[in-house]
Parts: sequence; C-alpha cells; structure tokens
Amino acid sequence: MHNIQYLTEASLKNLKAELETIRNKTIPDIARRIDEAKQQGDLSENAEYHQAREDMSWIQGRVIELEQLLQNAEIIQKNSNNDIVSIGSTVTVKFNGKTKDYTIVGPQEIDPLKGFISNESPLGQAFLKHQVKDKVEVVTPAGKQIYEITAIK
Repeated sequence: MHNIQYLTEASLKNLKAELETIRNKTIPDIARRIDEAKQQGDLSENAEYHQAREDMSWIQGRVIELEQLLQNAEIIQKNSNNDIVSIGSTVTVKFNGKTKDYTIVGPQEIDPLKGFISNESPLGQAFLKHQVKDKVEVVTPAGKQIYEITAIK
C-alpha cells in the first residue's frame, strides 16, 4: 500500500540522519550491551540483558518505521498559487474574535505550539482547497467552530 508521507526538506534530512545514526551508532551500541550481558552468565535473571534486548527490539521497529516513511516521502512543494489552501500553505483565519496562523504539514511534522497542523487532522482537512474569504465549519471537541480564511501564504 502506497501511503504518501508529506515532509519538508528539513524533516526529510533529519529523518535520514536519524536512520544513519541508528544504523551506525545505536544498533552497534545495543549489540555490544547484549554481548556484554551474555558474558555475565545466567540470562534468565540478567536485567541488563533483557533491557538491551528490549531496546534492540524497539530500535529495530524504529528502523522499519523510518524506512517506510522515507520510502513513501514526498517533499512538500510550496504552491505558488496562494489562492487555494494546499499542503505547505500557511493559512490566517479568524474565529471567535481571534486571528491565528496555521501551516498545513504532513503528520510527521505537526507542532501545535508553532501552529503546524496535519493535512489529515479535522482542521487541516477542512482548510484544504478553500480560498480567502471562505468560511469553514469544523466540529471540534468544543463544538462547531466557524473559521474565516483571511489570508493564504
């Protein structure tokens, strides 16, 4: 199944660096810990051995996750047409008398404190393909909210 993962170039670079660090440093370090723990004798009660094996299992899962992300990665291309909200757009909206900026990113890059929301989130999905002056209705835990798009960058 092809599941596109939208990433910025910076995020793609960071994920590649993380994978390289895991392969070249983390996995060999954990393997050394396992080997050292094996040399201590009885493995059935060796907490260091069991922890190292658990760490290896987790990091191998992370490698698989990173490989899948990178295999399905698509760099977010900033849409030169600022008329319609797309992935990579920064949207300025008014709601409840407040103004807020949201940047639509892939799920790997969400950061609510910076206003980075996923294209897969209810809010992100609601904004996509809309234009300035559009009123967008979104059902949130606080109830139905109306957002007016005032700018697209």
